[in-house]
Amino acid sequence: MSTRTDSAGQDPVIEHRDQLIAAFAKGEKPRDRWRIGTEHEKFVYDRKDHHAPSYEEKGGIHTLLIGLTRYGWNPVFEGENIIALAGSDGTISLEPAGQLELSGAPLENLHQTCAETGRHLEQVKHVGDMLGLGFLGLGMWPDKSRADLPIMPKGRYDIMLRHMPRVGSLGLDMMLRTCTIQTNLDYGSEADMAQKFRVSLALQPLATALFANSPFTDGKPNGYLSYRSHIWSDTDPARTGMLPFVFEDGFGYERYADYALDVPMYFVYRDGKYIDAAGLSFRDFLDGKLSVLPGEKPTEKDWEDHLSTAFPEVRMKSFLEMRGADGGPWNRICALPALWVGLLYDQGALDAAWDLVKDWSMEERQILRDSVPRLGLDAPIGGGRKLRDIAGEAVDIARSGLAARARLNSAGDNETGYLSALDEVVASGKTHAERLLDRYHGEWQGDLSRIYAEESF
Repeated sequence: MSTRTDSAGQDPVIEHRDQLIAAFAKGEKPRDRWRIGTEHEKFVYDRKDHHAPSYEEKGGIHTLLIGLTRYGWNPVFEGENIIALAGSDGTISLEPAGQLELSGAPLENLHQTCAETGRHLEQVKHVGDMLGLGFLGLGMWPDKSRADLPIMPKGRYDIMLRHMPRVGSLGLDMMLRTCTIQTNLDYGSEADMAQKFRVSLALQPLATALFANSPFTDGKPNGYLSYRSHIWSDTDPARTGMLPFVFEDGFGYERYADYALDVPMYFVYRDGKYIDAAGLSFRDFLDGKLSVLPGEKPTEKDWEDHLSTAFPEVRMKSFLEMRGADGGPWNRICALPALWVGLLYDQGALDAAWDLVKDWSMEERQILRDSVPRLGLDAPIGGGRKLRDIAGEAVDIARSGLAARARLNSAGDNETGYLSALDEVVASGKTHAERLLDRYHGEWQGDLSRIYAEESF
């Protein structure tokens, strides 16, 4: 989730609705300026007893952030607390229960992206070794209840923690017990955005299946392959979902702005503090009628903040965010941007991917989204077929897109090698979650503590 570092007081005030739409148009870039941004979260645990460390405890999250400054990261404060780090590789931030996230820099190719991931993981592992901390690559805490987990000292999270139980039964689990990998990608025009949005939204359940990695809850199997994905189905229906309007004729920036305006607010950030606006209307804010800031109108930064509080399967800011994947091990962090760059950044691949999904009805898309957390690659896609029947074709399209990009590393290799983790899933027909369940019922003999030794970075 986003980390605010400045007050909105000096930002341009939004005087008319066109400024909301312009925020999306400003994201348009020519193809040679398209970049790749990768975000990945991991769980932090104490190696002695596997507890999730608090911010304040000796050798805990605050100490971890301080330790990372030795690599040139600069502290970002909220009040007196360090709540993030900024550097040339992006931003390191804290999710609500101390999940550690790298929001990577916008990079030109996947070789740079995977190198950035490697630097980050080597740094956190080195500091973790000194502090006795480990880092777990899963989509959900396998053995921690909400009560077992600490809360990080961020004002935004206080507001969300109060609001979540009012609108869904699993929102607190989303905040406290899940991790994800995300990829942020550019578009060249409104039409290009619309095509990429439709393709990525329709295929987001495929990413959920290929990266499914959260089959345990409270120390035992939960009946799902991606319980993290299931959690989003009962988090807050006003700000989640498959956005049927994206597939309607005429979809563009204005329609997404209308959607975002109807998403209830969480907060307004002023003078270093978060003001609770949970459930209030941004439309009222535009009219100067927001009850917590009477007479005041929003700034462009307020709109940017508000866009970050919608959580659909694909989200638009001034770029598109792919949000369907569970957290996972090192090679899967590199594989997620490889999948989406391959599908979306070459026009031939993008057109071929659209051909895969263009005939699906909205009902079929929704059934797929609803069934994939439990069924993974066996989720239905209509016509009596299953998701596994197109998984290999989709990965092959991504491979062709990466090959067409011809972005080579110093050894002369293109970017297609980063798909190897997905080739393994397609060839075997087994997700990582299913492999974990096999080990749990087999060699682990029901001892889930083994997951710390075998799934840590």
